[in-house]
Amino acid sequence: MALKMLLVLLVAHLWLGLAHAEVPLQTPSGEVLITLSDEQIRAAGIDSGPIEREVETGELVVPGVVTVPPTQLHVVAAPAAGLVEALLVAPDEEVSAGAPIAKLKSSELVEAQRAFLHADSDAALAEEKLRRDEQLLKERIIAERRVIVTRAEATQARSALEERRQLLALAGMTDEEIETLRRHRKLASALLVRAPMAGVILQRHGTAGERVPASAPLVTIARLDPIWVNLQIPVGREAPLQLGQSVTLSGVGAQGRLIRVGRTVDAATQSIAAVAEFQATKNLLRPGQALQAMLRVGGPGGAQWRVKADSVVAHRDQHFVFARDASGFRAIPVVVVAETPQYASIRGALKSGDRIATHGILTLLAELAAKDK
Repeated sequence: MALKMLLVLLVAHLWLGLAHAEVPLQTPSGEVLITLSDEQIRAAGIDSGPIEREVETGELVVPGVVTVPPTQLHVVAAPAAGLVEALLVAPDEEVSAGAPIAKLKSSELVEAQRAFLHADSDAALAEEKLRRDEQLLKERIIAERRVIVTRAEATQARSALEERRQLLALAGMTDEEIETLRRHRKLASALLVRAPMAGVILQRHGTAGERVPASAPLVTIARLDPIWVNLQIPVGREAPLQLGQSVTLSGVGAQGRLIRVGRTVDAATQSIAAVAEFQATKNLLRPGQALQAMLRVGGPGGAQWRVKADSVVAHRDQHFVFARDASGFRAIPVVVVAETPQYASIRGALKSGDRIATHGILTLLAELAAKDK
């Protein structure tokens, strides 16, 4: 009997504690009840509006910057140390492969040509010596060992000549120019630096009259088709994205596809980097251009609702909307599927006919934060 009386007193004590607790009762679905009278709601200027059922897709609008794919970017450097006599191209100018872009005067080039001609003479002498010794061997005048040595010397001379030819090619001379040098044996002190590919000049690094070391950058050339747009996806919105899905640049009328979604988060912007690829269009996308991109997102996962973007608030790493009921409002956790400046597509424990707060949200958010302490 005493034990039964003790249990009754304990239950009564717990019921009284709940009745006077400052922390609100939370429903199993994670909803938080905020009790407000009609007079309090009017005084706080809180208005509510209906929610709209939508198909399970939405729009995600994110900022982006046009950039050149790394494989389509080429920095043309000085092949040898020397004096830049002239830069023959201007920024934003289109060039074809092999077009001259700079004129360079170099003493290193003169020395490389001299060494090539010397190696050419040595190779010719070695070939003539080998031809003569092979003839003497046929006539049995000399031993075979001597021909073996002569043949090795000729091979070495040919290798040295090929090495010098490659050095001239690295210095920027074409095969035709090297062959002309070999025939006429006339040294050239000036060198034309040519474009390695067709593209657009993005930047000039050097200036006429400047002395530059070997490998100093002169110009940057880029091929702009296709071109990339680096997107900033807010954390938590990347889950519905699929590689290959359509990406639209409404401002310029271009449509491309998503080719990459990053795995790291930028600490400053709390966004994930993604890349969309676009083909060349009549509306040219320019490197460095800032714009907005729209992605279609959504899919299976329950009922989806369209609400005003201002109706959704963030609290403790969760998103909430405030649904009207007889006792005031219910703070309902939701998942934001897509968002534009005006509207948001959400999923949560809502049903047709629910009305959610559209104005006076800060008051309800303050109540939610106070009850969550």
